[in-house]
Parts: sequence; C-alpha cells; structure tokens
Amino acid sequence: MNYLRRAAARAQATAMLTVLEREHPGAAQQLGRSALDELRQWPGLDVRDVPDDRSGNGCSVSGAYFAGTPAVLAVASSASLARRDFTGLHEFGHHLQQTMVELMDVLLAEHDGGTALEDAACDAFAADILLPDTLVDRHITAAGPTADAAVELWRASNASRMATCVKTSERLPAPGHILLLDRDGTLAFGASHGLPPLRRGSDQSHIPVLRTALSGQGHAEGRGRLAYRDGAIAGEELYLQTADVGGYVLAVAVTDLAPWKTFAPSVRYNGPEPTEYTCAHCGEDYTSYARACARCESAPCPDCGRCGCDRKVSERQCTSCFVVHPTAMFDGASSHCRDCD
Repeated sequence: MNYLRRAAARAQATAMLTVLEREHPGAAQQLGRSALDELRQWPGLDVRDVPDDRSGNGCSVSGAYFAGTPAVLAVASSASLARRDFTGLHEFGHHLQQTMVELMDVLLAEHDGGTALEDAACDAFAADILLPDTLVDRHITAAGPTADAAVELWRASNASRMATCVKTSERLPAPGHILLLDRDGTLAFGASHGLPPLRRGSDQSHIPVLRTALSGQGHAEGRGRLAYRDGAIAGEELYLQTADVGGYVLAVAVTDLAPWKTFAPSVRYNGPEPTEYTCAHCGEDYTSYARACARCESAPCPDCGRCGCDRKVSERQCTSCFVVHPTAMFDGASSHCRDCD
C-alpha cells in the first residue's frame, strides 16, 4: 500500500486556504471564530445535524459531505461544539475540493483518484483554520510535540481535540501517530505521519503503555506496538508518551527522535540481519548470522558444515577479487574472473 505523504496533504490544504481567501476574503478568520455558524450562512450549503451513528461516510470524522444543489454537510449532533466545528470544516474541505477546478485537478492526478489525499487535506485544512501556526509555535518546539505540549495547545485554543491531533502530527520529527483514546482504550481519532493509519474504533487497551495510562491519571511513557486489525497484527515498535486531555488520553508515538527523551535512536531494523548463501558443495540455499570465511566469503553451511573453501574442481578463486566463482567465469587458464578482467 502506498501511504500518503504528509507533504502532499499539507500542500493541498495550503492551496485550499489560498482559494478560500481569493474567493471569500476574510472567511478563514470568520470560520475560525465560529465555524458552524458561518457555514450555516454559506451560499449553496445545507448544514444538517444528524445522529452520530448515521453521519459516517468513510471520513476520518463523524460527518459526511453530499454534493448537490445545495451541497449537504452532515455533522454529528452528539459531539461537543469544538468537535462539531472541526467536523464541519472537514466536510467544507470536501466541498472546496470537489467544486474548485484547480483543487480537483490535484486529486485527479493521484493514482487512487485522490481519495486518501482529499480526506487528509480536509483534516489539515480544518486544523489550519482552528489552530494557526502562530499559536502552535508558542507550544510546540522545534524538537517536536510531547504529550503535555499537545494538551497545552488544546487548552490554549478553542479547537477540538481532533484538530489538535492533526495540527500536532504535522510537527512530528519522525514517522508516527498522534492518537486520541477513549477511557476504555478505543481509538476515537488518529492522525498519522509516515506510517499506516490506525482504524478509528480499534481497541488499543491491551498495549502495556496505554493500559498504564488508561488505568491511572493518563500519564505514561515507554515503548510499544500499536494494534492493527483489532490486535491481530501489531505495528512496529514505537516510543510512546501519553497525557490526559479532558477525559481522553492523548498519545504521541514515534519511531525515533522522541522529543521527551535526550536519546531516542531508531527502533526500526536495528537488529542483526542474516546473509543469504548457496552452498558450493550440497547446493542448498541458506541464511546465516555466522562470521563469513575471510578467504571464500561464505559462512559454514548448516547442512554439510562446510564453507566454500573446500570447493569443487569446477570452481576457482579469483586472484583479484578473491571470490570463488564457477570456472565458466574465467577465460581459459586466466587467474582473474571476467568481472575483474
């Protein structure tokens, strides 16, 4: 699967803001103050409050967009006002991308028709309006977000927890996630960068670091593997830090460069890897962690116990590269293989 690069969503969201300012000067500021109130007065839009269980349409938020005249923005009525503002702006992002030709062209150039890009750009667009960079810069340092810093950003704004997750994920220093978990460990929302996204509604309560946070005051720190496909598949090991965010648990997860640690080397692919060989004697393919012979550059075969030094008559060692080759790799009695000649 080709996972969406953060830069593509960021570029599309910036283009959306540019189009919005050009077509409706000052609208971004008005939407930032009271998104739903402003959208209810927007020409060509019908904003509807709907039950949460009927609002989903494949989006990352509890809402839906239906193109038409007028276009319909469906927003879950059970959510908090801040979350409903974020959802309304997310769905308004779909409206912009599906009605403005220059934005549509970017989506059509994507291999999947722009489905993933469109939804990610909607999140970034909504977060940009609710959390301007000047505010984010005051809370998130150049090293990246800690869980406490993300919570402080949320408290300093009128934005929803989801908007905070999206905006904070843009400042991650390495591949990772910003997650919002219900107190039972269910993933309420997630914003990912450089890693496969986790499914909204998935159960993360059995991850040890998260279990500690959920059973206590929300704060925990350590390493863990997040759950894909309801625990049947675990992701790669990540650094994790959590904090309470108004009754939810916010988790920052990164592969390396964790901002809360003085030293956080990558945990990706940092173990020894075996080398592949074909035995020169029994012909078996094998992998080995053992030290290779300095002369023939082969580790002992686990089946016959020999390296390539005790070679067959049909093989010869090149005096230039010192690699043992089949005699067909030499011209006549030459002591140099064809690669070295």
